[in-house]
Amino acid sequence: MNSINTLASLARERLIGGATDVDSVVAAIVDEAFESGLSIDERDLGSQLKKNLVGLGPLEELLLDPNIEEVWINSPSQIFVARNAVTEQVDLEISDLEIRQLVERMLRSSGRRLDRSEPFVDATLTDGSRLHVVIPEVTRKFWSVNIRKFPKRVLSLQQLVETKTLGPNLARYLESGFVEGKNILVSGATQAGKTTLLCAILDCGSNSQRLVSVEETFEIRTNYVDWVAMQARQPNLEGVGEITLRRLVREALRMRPTRLVIGEVRQAEALDLLIALNSGISGMCTIHANSAFEALRKLQLLPLLAGENIPSRFVEETVNQTIDIVVHCQLNKDGTRSVSQAIEARRGITETCWVGVNLD
Repeated sequence: MNSINTLASLARERLIGGATDVDSVVAAIVDEAFESGLSIDERDLGSQLKKNLVGLGPLEELLLDPNIEEVWINSPSQIFVARNAVTEQVDLEISDLEIRQLVERMLRSSGRRLDRSEPFVDATLTDGSRLHVVIPEVTRKFWSVNIRKFPKRVLSLQQLVETKTLGPNLARYLESGFVEGKNILVSGATQAGKTTLLCAILDCGSNSQRLVSVEETFEIRTNYVDWVAMQARQPNLEGVGEITLRRLVREALRMRPTRLVIGEVRQAEALDLLIALNSGISGMCTIHANSAFEALRKLQLLPLLAGENIPSRFVEETVNQTIDIVVHCQLNKDGTRSVSQAIEARRGITETCWVGVNLD
């Protein structure tokens, strides 16, 4: 691998020096490598060199591995993967310059920027993976890079039952609730399977409903025939042009949605979601929380970030009147994911009572 990285660096120098034909540069370097006695398959060497130059280089094989869910870089010598939910460090080293070049290449198609004035970036790669990068001086010395992969296909509730993520009775309950137009909140920690479950529930209406989804970066996967997906946008170099989730939620209401979905509520957009759900539109979203009840409490607090004039009593009552079901996902110690809790709203004349749902 080190030999390939060295040859790739040589190829980049030639391209920077004026050569424009990648194939010719690769062919020339392969010939030179064999003349110097390098023992490696010629086609394999050429392929790996080209991946380094125009693909994702040494990360490409990791990202093509179906068992790897996420790849992250802490420094040139600290590269980790989550394989079947288990973290492991890989025997790979990438120079600081190569990391920067890879990130620049990945961002090229996204239209998003990364510099000292904007040291964070979230972007969607061409294969649908999510890229997150933080650069110094926010990080101590090296660029921090996370690439989160997502399933290429939508898993159904039945498939989640087969993998024992949830029980058959709960799957039928969620499907029935979705078809009836109930509002569903999916909670859990990072990598607990929130988006996977949300997409599986959404799939129950893929042939008959109009879906409008809003996200920070595109993550939701569906089989919907009638679907508009929107993502937020960062401000440009002049500090203008930002499009927030709050703006996207308001725009979505003008698009005749049967179902409105926010990929994840984190801040004041929770208020706009509640207002939308309170206007008769069915919706779903995910939220980071430690339990189903904590998810409800968090949803009662986030709208208060929208301004001091938001009454907490109004928010609490709106949550109790609009959210029908909360499903909590967890990542187990053995790397599997499961639904550990589900509650539903039982509404009386003056108050709402939350009760547990059978998980079998």
